[in-house]
Parts: sequence; C-alpha cells; structure tokens
Amino acid sequence: MAERSVAPTAPVLVMETSAGSTVMTPGRDYHVGRDPLSDIVIDDARVSWHHAVLHPVADHWTLADEHSTNGTYTDGHRIHEWDVGPGTVIRFGNPSDGPRAILLDRRAPAPAPERPSSVSMPGRTGTFRQPTNVRALTTRTVRIGRAADNDLVIDDLIVSRHHAELHALPDGTYEIADLGSHNGTYLNGGPVTTAPIGPGDIVGIGHSAFCLVGDQLQEYVDTGEISLEVQDLAVTVDHGAKTLLDHVSFPVGEKCLLAVVGPSGAGKSTLLNALTGQRPADHGTVLYDGRDLYRDYAELRQRIGLVPQDDILHAQLTVRSALSYAAELRFPQDTAKAERLARVDEVIRELGLQQRAEQPVHSLSGGQRKRVSVALELLTKPSLLFLDEPTSGLDPGMDRSVMHMLRGLADDGRTVIVVTHSVLSLDICDRLLVLAPGGRIAYYGPPEEALTYFGFENWPEAFEAFERDQDRDWATHYRTSLFQQQYVADATAQPRRPDSAPVAISRPPRPRTRGAQLNTLIRRYIAALSADRTFIVIMIALPFVMGAMTRALSGGSLTQDKATAALLILCVGGVLTGAANAVRELVKERVIYQRERAVGLSRSAYVLSKVVVLGTITVLQAIVLTLVALLGVDLKAPGGEGVLMPPLVEITIAVALLAFTAMMLGLVISALVSKEEVTMPLLVLVAIVQVVFCGALLKLDGVVVLEQLSWLVPSRWAFAAMAGTVELSRIAPGDLTADPLFEHSAGVWLLNLAVLVVLSVIFGFLVSWLLRRREPVVMRK
Repeated sequence: MAERSVAPTAPVLVMETSAGSTVMTPGRDYHVGRDPLSDIVIDDARVSWHHAVLHPVADHWTLADEHSTNGTYTDGHRIHEWDVGPGTVIRFGNPSDGPRAILLDRRAPAPAPERPSSVSMPGRTGTFRQPTNVRALTTRTVRIGRAADNDLVIDDLIVSRHHAELHALPDGTYEIADLGSHNGTYLNGGPVTTAPIGPGDIVGIGHSAFCLVGDQLQEYVDTGEISLEVQDLAVTVDHGAKTLLDHVSFPVGEKCLLAVVGPSGAGKSTLLNALTGQRPADHGTVLYDGRDLYRDYAELRQRIGLVPQDDILHAQLTVRSALSYAAELRFPQDTAKAERLARVDEVIRELGLQQRAEQPVHSLSGGQRKRVSVALELLTKPSLLFLDEPTSGLDPGMDRSVMHMLRGLADDGRTVIVVTHSVLSLDICDRLLVLAPGGRIAYYGPPEEALTYFGFENWPEAFEAFERDQDRDWATHYRTSLFQQQYVADATAQPRRPDSAPVAISRPPRPRTRGAQLNTLIRRYIAALSADRTFIVIMIALPFVMGAMTRALSGGSLTQDKATAALLILCVGGVLTGAANAVRELVKERVIYQRERAVGLSRSAYVLSKVVVLGTITVLQAIVLTLVALLGVDLKAPGGEGVLMPPLVEITIAVALLAFTAMMLGLVISALVSKEEVTMPLLVLVAIVQVVFCGALLKLDGVVVLEQLSWLVPSRWAFAAMAGTVELSRIAPGDLTADPLFEHSAGVWLLNLAVLVVLSVIFGFLVSWLLRRREPVVMRK
C-alpha cells in the first residue's frame, strides 16, 4: 500500500474481528474487505470485496466507506467517512448483525485465533471446499432432481424434475444413471448415461457436484464464489507463424471484477475466446475453481455467461417478453411456466429493470439494453460472467453506470471479467489486466497503481507508448517486477499443470426437444414480427402493388402482346416478395443465434422456425398477389383448360412455390453475408438474375452454359409452369416460347414444380451449412 506522511501523534490501534486482531500503526492506510489481499480480511457475503479503509490523519483515524454495496455502520448509522478511535464499534454490511470490529488502544496485538483449516473436496475437481450437504447412503437407490418427491432435492432450475439416480450394486459399488435429463449428467466433466462411480469420481448435476466418501454422498454447490486461474495460455495462427496470445498467466479471485484493456491487436478477444472455451488455447490451462475448464468443459460451460458486444435480444420485444422466451429456451422442458416467470422477475429486480419491464427493447437507452443482455445471461445463474465491450458506444455517464452494475454483480457472488476499451471506470474494478501488442501481459494488479507503474499521467499516453515503442519488451519488464511477484506468483493457489487436453467437440446439452424449441422459436418470431410495424406495412402492401401492376398490364385477358409481360411481372413479384422477406432475417440475428446455439439451441429448429413463419407469410402474399393480378382475367388456354386444374389455381401454385423458393434463397444470402447493409444490393442482383434467366427475355433452350445456369434459377421453372398452363407457345408463338419446358402437359408441368421443391430443399441445407460454418468449433455438430 502507498505510504503517507501523517502526524506522529495518531494512536496505534488494534482492530479485533472474529478472524483475529490486526495492529494498525499510523504509517499507512488499512483496507478492509473480502479481497484476500486486503489488510483486514472479513469473509462474509455482506462485506464487499473492497469495503472500507482506515486512514490516519494528524492525531486520529478516519474510517471511509469505499462505495460498498451494503454499507458501513457505527452506532447504528450508515457512514461514508467518520472519525474513529479506541472504543469505536464498527459493523460491516448490516447495522445490527453484520460482522463486528472493535478498535482498541494497544501497543501490541492480541494473539490471533487459528483459522479452521479448509477441507479439500476429494476427487478430481481440485477445489478446496467444505461440503454443502452430506447424506448417508442408507437406501439402494437415491433419486436426484428438482421435484420435491426426489430423495435428494436440488433447488436449481437447470436441473430436471427427475434428473438422475444413484444405484448401489450387489458388489458394493455404485453407478450413476441419467433419467433422460435435459441438461445432462456428468462424470468427471464428461456426459454419461449410465456409468460406475467410485472414490474420487465427481458427478456433476446442474450447479452441484457429488462425491462418494465411504458410505456418504457429499454435495458441493457452486454458489458463484469461484476463482479462475489462467496458466501459460498461448494461441498462434498460420501454423505458429503469428502469436495472438503469448504465455499469459494470472489469477482471478472469488467475487472479483477484472478489467482487460489494451490497444487494438493486443489479443483481448483471443483471450476472451480462450477463457470461455469458444476457441481453446493451443497451450496452457484454465482452472475453474481448481477444475480443468477444458477437460471438464462439457459440464462447466453451463456455469459460464457471455455477453457479446452486440445486444443478444430481439429489439421489437418487451424486456419481459425477451427474457421470458430466453428462459423458455434455456430451462429444462419440465420447468413450469410459473417457475420460469419467477426467475425472470428475479433477474429484472436484480438488475433494476422493474420500471422498464414492459418497454420494447429498442426504446431503451444503451446502458439499459446492456442491463437486459446481462439479465438474460443471469437467468441460469452463471458463476463466471464475461462481457465483451459492454460500454462500447455509451456516453461517460452510462459507461459509469454499467461498470457500477458489474461491480454489484461481483459483490453479489460472481466472478466478472470485462474486456473493454474504456478506461473511465477502471477504479471500480478489483484487478486490471493490460495486454500489450502480441498478446503479452504488460501489467496485472490493482487498477489504481497501473499508471504509476507505467510512468504516465493518463491512459492515452500509455496506449500511445504501446503503439510507439513496438520494440519495448513490456512483458519481460513486468515479469521482473514486484507487481508480478505479489499479484501473480504469490497469489497462485494451484501448482502449474500440464497442458489441458483439447476441448472435446460435442454439442451443448439441449434443454428442450427440437419440437419444443421450434414451438418457442415460432411464437417468439411471430411476436417480434408483429411488433415491427414497418415490416407489416411492406408485407401487406407489396403483393397488392405488384398484383395491381400485373392487372393493369393484362387487362381482361392474356393477349399475344401482354401475356409474356404479365407472367414476367408475376415472376418478379413472387421473387421480390419471397426474397425481401428473408434476406435480412439471419444476418440481423447472428449474434443472438450464436449465443443461443452455445447454450443448446438446435440449429435445425432455428432454421425451421424461419421457414415456417416466413414461408407461411410468403405463400399468403403470393396468393394475394396472384388473385389481385388475375382474378376475373380470361386464362383459358387456346385448347381449353389448365394442365390438371383450373388455370388460376395452377398459376397461384406456381407463384406460391416460386415465392417460397425465393424466400429460401433469401435465407441463403442472409446466412452468407457478414453485414446487413449488403443484403439490399444482393436482393436487387437476385431480382435481375431471375428476370434474365426466367426464359421470357432470352432463348435458353439449347444454348450451352446459359441453359445449364438457368437450371439453378427458380424463376426459370415457375415461368415455365405458368407458360405451360396458359399455353404461351400458342398465345405468343415464336422462338422464345418454343421452349420444351413451356409444354402444356402434366408431366412437364409437374417437373417444373418438382424442381422448385428440390431447389428449396437444397437452399435449406445450404442455409444450415452456412450457419454451422460461422459457429465456434465447440458448437459444431
């Protein structure tokens, strides 16, 4: 701690707490909090990480509260700064029963009582915890789950009602059997259906871990107070030619708020991906409360929350609706609606969103939207919360507000790691990690001492130095500093471990069946579209406008000079209707999809929800388009009726199939592009291609290359089907209409429609493949 010049008359005090006595000499400040590096450590949930500071001034001491969550009290009153001395009684966190400290005037400390030694959790977790619950195994079967009729009840919404059973076998051993749970049962970090267990094995169910010790079953509940230790992480690309992360090591304590800063290209995003398991490091280990995160990733990823830089919400929905649909997707299928809504209300209160619960997300300020994104992640009570640039684009006031929110989340019992470009609120954090270009640690320690360490007065100067002094070895300078010894080497709780095994590539557990997910996704998508007034207006107007244009052109009948143009406009209308509906729908939801995919969303259910909703809208639009254009128009072919049905019905079917296929093509474009702005030019290009290759303007039959390319163009087959229905070759004879696909026969007409169906299926598989290609490796399956 920094030394201060003080009057020599300030008394020597002794602070006595339940943990022992601390002598305070008037030569420096004494910090009180849960941080193990505090001068006076009080391990109580009501005490903040950095709670208060005692400071000698002249002939007395002052006690200042450090913006703690629950407050500091003397004589029953909450204080911010107060003169204290011998005889003062202080309460931390609660004025009546909070942890108590008494100040005494002594020259020597009272002997500190010995603290009870921690009990090591046996087995492969590597943690050091007291068991939360110990159960004697007196029956041959112990059923575990959330419902009250289980032998062992777990109050955890990500646990199924009847989750698993522990069976005693005739030979005296035990086995664990999953009961078809939605989030899975894990043995030593890996998912199992039925497996024998023995001493040292760890069974993971939700936030609980179970271990057999003799004839007892010990339960260890992950309440969120976990540590994270990063050991020697390295990431390279281009076969090792370029280093993105260069042997990074640091510890993160329980209930700690860590900020990660650095110039562009310093490896912040790479570190975030390595710590969350989305892109595991090539070398090194990440220890989640002593457990190897990579080895046990299948189980532990359920306890990791990630808030990306972009909002992971449907902006048209209200706050409560967005959170309710998210809870429906993330919690097990057997979770009652009342349970889900109760948890939604709980996180709304926790994040202070009660007054905004019924507002659409798009109407919120940037800071409020970020709170809702955090609330979404808190639904499943993650112990480890990561945030990527949460204050990006916010004004300084909102920036400060968001960081204070994260401070509160850490104080309430989580480890929070935030990657940020902003340096406005670093003082709120417990620890600061500064990465230099090349992914090297330039500093790790208390944020208030960072600028002094670098020798600069402000952060812009420090970042300029990183860019200017490219050859300076920031990492070596830090490794040889006292900061590295104090905050990294001395704080390391675990011995160095060999490299982790690569993350086993397996899909995340699926809390709900594909059918249940599809039902939720369809309802959510309909709700989002219904709230988008612009979309509704365009959806209603487009078929009427295109139909009216066709009607005006065709008049009362399809004559020789009007028939081709009328059918062409119907094709263009069908293509624009379908493609315009879908071309933005995947790219604008990409961040939402990727986050939901990481927590168990089925890719096929997601794609199918788009197909069902957009397909229904598109087909209805196509029917309106065709009826507005042709109802009452003489469509009878020169030879009589349509091919198989009345002409209007056949043309309606052809336009509907064309619009649906164009909608599927629009989804392909939406899955392919990286930015929403690119979709509109591509939509225009698609429309032009459909016009050119439909067969109304160019002779395609027998023209090498052009004919083969036209097979991939939906309008080619739809126009041919309509031309066959009205016998366009007789209405407007010529080279263009002599195409064999225009033939007025059942076989050719059905072939044209069948190709449209095949193209739709192909486009559907292509959409799924493109979505998969953009997913992190650990999500692909």
